[in-house]
Amino acid sequence: MVFVGYHASHEQLPPSALLRAVIDAEQSGFDGAMCSDHLAPWGVRQGESGFAWSWLGAALASTSFSIGVVTAPGQRYHPVVIAQAIATLEEMFPGRFWTALGSGEAMNEHVTGDPWPSKGDRDARLDESLQVMRALLAGDEVTHDGHVRVHRARVWSLPSATAPLLGAAVSAETAARLAGRVDGLATVAQDPAALRRVVDAYRSNGGEGPCVLQVHLSLAETDAAALALAKDQWPNGLIGPPRAWDFDQPEDFDAAVADPDEGELRRAVLVDADAFTLAERIADLARIGFDRVYLHHVGKDQREFLDRAHSELLPTLRRKL
Repeated sequence: MVFVGYHASHEQLPPSALLRAVIDAEQSGFDGAMCSDHLAPWGVRQGESGFAWSWLGAALASTSFSIGVVTAPGQRYHPVVIAQAIATLEEMFPGRFWTALGSGEAMNEHVTGDPWPSKGDRDARLDESLQVMRALLAGDEVTHDGHVRVHRARVWSLPSATAPLLGAAVSAETAARLAGRVDGLATVAQDPAALRRVVDAYRSNGGEGPCVLQVHLSLAETDAAALALAKDQWPNGLIGPPRAWDFDQPEDFDAAVADPDEGELRRAVLVDADAFTLAERIADLARIGFDRVYLHHVGKDQREFLDRAHSELLPTLRRKL
């Protein structure tokens, strides 16, 4: 059976409210959760961006299911610091934590003042960060000089088993490159044909572990209300790579999607008033080859969404999967 998880969006809720939401998500029947790791929101109206790593400790301590995070080592975070954070959470909450590693976006990384590298350099930096982190999590002392620099680093507090390190990919090319280097693949919903290419590229190149899909959706009492939520809170979904990688301010995203096209927005966010129809749409994406699906309701009222997820969406989705 496909694992159905809840996505906690730090960009949209204060950390305290998001903690309450993830507790409620477990009680509503979700199998686990994942969260974003941003310094800034995607748009000004989203208005929040708590520190994911502080929140993760509280969230894992307040729930009993697994929780993961999508993060980017190499610029804003040194890979040694991320390795230490991963080891600490996994030691405290064995078997419940995972990380998906990506090459990052300028909106989070530009704050160091370092130049924003090309995609090729970011990919190389991620490869080196992954190599460094795996060695540290194995208990090794690491010195490295390349896109990232490390001097005689060691993580002293280690878990009994290493938390999974997944790779984050949007394109088939990135998925193929990550295959064999990571413990699973995490991606975001897009055109089904493109999703098939991503999964096929990962699996055909020897990629193992779970394939994880994040789905943005807007569920409300009417289609018009659901569409209005998507327009207000997630028009950034229309900005794909490479533009999404290179904008460095929320205002840049707002300016680029000041008048979002309705058809394009409906392709970026699953807009629906009917939870039963929505469940079928999510199931169609999961059947492409995903072991886990994490649902992100783009509205700020998570309580209303979680009530409908408990009573309508999750039971229907599990029957279809």
